Amino acid sequence: MDFDFTDDQTSLRDAVARWTERSYAFERRRAIAKAGGFSREAWSELAELGLLGLALPEASGGMAFGAVEAMVVMEELGRAMVLEPYAAVALVAAPLLAASPAPQAAALAQRVADGSAIVVLAHQERGARYDLAKVATRAEKDAAGGWALHGTKSLVPAGAHADAFIVPARVGGAGDDPQGIALFLVERGAKATTRGYPTQDGACAAELALDAAPAIELLAAGAAFGALEAAIDRGIAAVAAEAVGVMDRFVALTVEYLNTRKQFGVPIGSFQALRHRIADVKIQLELARSMSYFASLKLGEGPAARRRALSQAKVQLGNSMRYVGQQCIQMHGGIGMTDEYVGSHYFKRLTMIELAYGDTLHHLGEVSARMQDSAGVFA
Repeated sequence: MDFDFTDDQTSLRDAVARWTERSYAFERRRAIAKAGGFSREAWSELAELGLLGLALPEASGGMAFGAVEAMVVMEELGRAMVLEPYAAVALVAAPLLAASPAPQAAALAQRVADGSAIVVLAHQERGARYDLAKVATRAEKDAAGGWALHGTKSLVPAGAHADAFIVPARVGGAGDDPQGIALFLVERGAKATTRGYPTQDGACAAELALDAAPAIELLAAGAAFGALEAAIDRGIAAVAAEAVGVMDRFVALTVEYLNTRKQFGVPIGSFQALRHRIADVKIQLELARSMSYFASLKLGEGPAARRRALSQAKVQLGNSMRYVGQQCIQMHGGIGMTDEYVGSHYFKRLTMIELAYGDTLHHLGEVSARMQDSAGVFA
């Protein structure tokens, strides 16, 4: 099997790498984090690169690229720890807009591609524990025959900066019935309000309160849940690739430190114990990289195979991120814990990625539930 990237994919990677090196240095990132975790200027620069339309069809002003192109972009954004919610908008929410027959969705997708609108998926609820079928937010018909939403969504990426939200809401069935969930488009307004707050890694999220918020149905109950699962799987593949970029840069930074820091007149990288430790770190990095590739390549599979593969990838990524992050911090010593040093920020970003779209324990349970026919062996 050929794992080499095409010339177009390599050019795309190089273009993103040039932007991050030239325009998104650590000093700028720290300034954005202190200013609230989101920069309109940086968002406009991503739009100018054409990245916001990466996964959208050409009819929507996009580039119609696939999962591998998304993966190489996310790796480069991970190396720079870009705070703006690129994956949440361009890779998760935008394809949902493109899949909707609603005319408003098509117009909004074009605005997402050119950077003039920010749309994010608001799906997490308190008590759901990453279970997509547990949706308490309700959708009801209003007097005019439209829809009104009632409920609260948590940890909405850059929610205080979003112009609209894609919201899973219940139109029927029990509290955990996936067939009773539809997807709605809700614009920010008096009845759809946000409370923003910073996250541990310097980015931002928000609580979204819906009080009879007017909504447009994007996908009806039945088809909506499958589309929601596919969107979450795209998100998992995206953060897996981002994590590889973060770990790759963190490991390189650690190796540089080991070869520079001296004790007893020699670089500490010459100590056999640390050589063995960094070798184990690199093994975990390559395991994560291979599973990131696996996740991206499995996005085109059927729902059952895709869901299992993405959970498998998230489990390995979670284990690798924890090991790489902890070991690299420890090999740096005290400096690795300081806010002024870039290494601590890599560790914080890895911590947040481990929780995104389901933590390691959640996906370990998902893998277990899908392994029964193979008696514990991945088929």
